[in-house]
Amino acid sequence: MTSAPRPQRAAAPDPAVARRSLLGSLDRSLRALGPGSEGGAPVFLDVLRAAAGALLHAVPADVWCAVALDPATLLDTGGLHEHGFPQSVMPRLFEIEHADQAGVDNVRALARRSAPASLLSASMQGRVTRSVYWRDVLRPVGLADELRVVLRDGARTWGLFVLCRGADAPPFTAAEVRLASAVSAPVTVALRRSLLLTGIDRADVPDAAGLLVVDDAGRTRLCTATAERWLALIQEAHPPPGQRFPYALTALVNRARTAGLGVQVRSRAISLTGHWVTLSAWREASYDAGREADAADGEALTYVSLAASHPRELTAIVLDAYGLTPRERQVAQHVLLGHSTAEMSARLHIAEYTVQDHLRKVFDKAGVRSRRDFSGELFQRCYLPRLDDPPLTTDGRMREDDGYGRGAPGA
Repeated sequence: MTSAPRPQRAAAPDPAVARRSLLGSLDRSLRALGPGSEGGAPVFLDVLRAAAGALLHAVPADVWCAVALDPATLLDTGGLHEHGFPQSVMPRLFEIEHADQAGVDNVRALARRSAPASLLSASMQGRVTRSVYWRDVLRPVGLADELRVVLRDGARTWGLFVLCRGADAPPFTAAEVRLASAVSAPVTVALRRSLLLTGIDRADVPDAAGLLVVDDAGRTRLCTATAERWLALIQEAHPPPGQRFPYALTALVNRARTAGLGVQVRSRAISLTGHWVTLSAWREASYDAGREADAADGEALTYVSLAASHPRELTAIVLDAYGLTPRERQVAQHVLLGHSTAEMSARLHIAEYTVQDHLRKVFDKAGVRSRRDFSGELFQRCYLPRLDDPPLTTDGRMREDDGYGRGAPGA
């Protein structure tokens, strides 16, 4: 197993000093990020990479990954896996994490806890050998313990840092767990903002939905060219050998296998071009031609549809990415519907001056000054409807002009 480089450990500093040093380093790394160099890595992955660098300098690890999660489903939607787990344990990892949803530190359990960081050995009260995750994922590749940090803002969980150490490494300390938890809030803010920074697409995107069909052995039975293009747009960095498709797809497929025949499960991922991709998966029985359809005899296959997210799906995502409270989100939605202050007051059963107070907070978080600016920002970004002959992508973003006043070829 190839381990990630681990910085040399120094004497443990004062906890307060260590926290200030980590947060200072993190702040400098995040501030240094721009909207992504032309043709370079996207902001979304840049945020995870910069944050991981600061965290690993303070809390070294032998194996680590930074996972982006769909806040609506907690399924993987991309991330950094260059220094993550070997491919040999990934099928079992996804089965435990998303299909069985087992384990004391399963991401769904972590999302409900108040503390953002959790150490497996501590959660198991020292009896780590009783953990199915430790037995089936960590132990086979020589890892002794795992530290997880959820990137959460209120009820929404946007990502997860996973740090592991081998049996020959010093164990994680309680001080390191507390130190790691300090990055959760600032990284979550940066991650949410990164979802709003990409504006105009620099290349064309497929307009049609793509279809992928896989069997229970992980073999691809069908993958349309459009599906290949959508999958290539998902923001995920991982070693190419032995892994054709992003882990975001693997997580969804594993979830669909436990949902039952005909039950659709769904996830959304931010793409390299800044728009959202919806992945829908379901299972159906496949039968030999000419045979009577018998549910007991048919082979079950998993079907995955990939397409641009519909504007109605994006409303909740965009408003959450601004970091609005539930009440501010209600007010924002009324703004988008064109309701007046008096109408909002009546519908929400709050005073008009309270509505105005919420509006000021919404505008501050969105970086605008008026209702018109707020509506225009979201309209231009995600909801601009398609006209008869527009230079637009399927999610309403402007395509690169081809020099003749139209969109890029294929638009």
